[in-house]
Amino acid sequence: MYRWQAMNVIAEHGVVGIIRAETAQQAGLRARTCLDSGLSVLEISLTTPDAPELIKELRREYPSALLGAGTVLDAASAWTAIAAGAGFLVSPSLHEDVVSTGHRYGAAVIPGTDTPGEIVRALSAGADAIKLFPASRWTPESMRDVLAALPQAPLVPTGGVSLENAPDWIAAGAVAVGMGSALSRGSTDEATARISDLRTRIRTARG
Repeated sequence: MYRWQAMNVIAEHGVVGIIRAETAQQAGLRARTCLDSGLSVLEISLTTPDAPELIKELRREYPSALLGAGTVLDAASAWTAIAAGAGFLVSPSLHEDVVSTGHRYGAAVIPGTDTPGEIVRALSAGADAIKLFPASRWTPESMRDVLAALPQAPLVPTGGVSLENAPDWIAAGAVAVGMGSALSRGSTDEATARISDLRTRIRTARG
């Protein structure tokens, strides 16, 4: 998959499920719940034990899913994640060596920023999209103000986005939102209903 194809999938879904857990087993259960519930864009945080191996397992089990790696802080981690099958890389901050490594091997890269100045630096570094992190420091309205000045910035608010306000971020101009355990809790049937409802409301928010 090309970088632009990965970004198209992320934009079409409107939500990236973030998987982070204290054990690989917990992470695997959460990831499979999301995937079985129709959410096929997942970011596996490298803070999770054995995260690269989990990405490999999920790639084999769900070949049509778009899997990425999160908390990618350096070139070595970027390469490890890509070798495991990650199609996109996400960082909490901007690391230009992650961007260059990801692009060298075909992965889309979404670095984190928290100010307009950081957003511009991420654009200059070649970011495919930009993680607005933590989104809890922002509001959809304040993000809209930034996009008025930087309409070329594809923003993905993450950290503090809820099931209730996710469509508000999309309506304000976000390409997608990043969300964690709120998506995968409960049974597969419960998660399926939750994810289906969220994606419907995101599509409606786009107009």
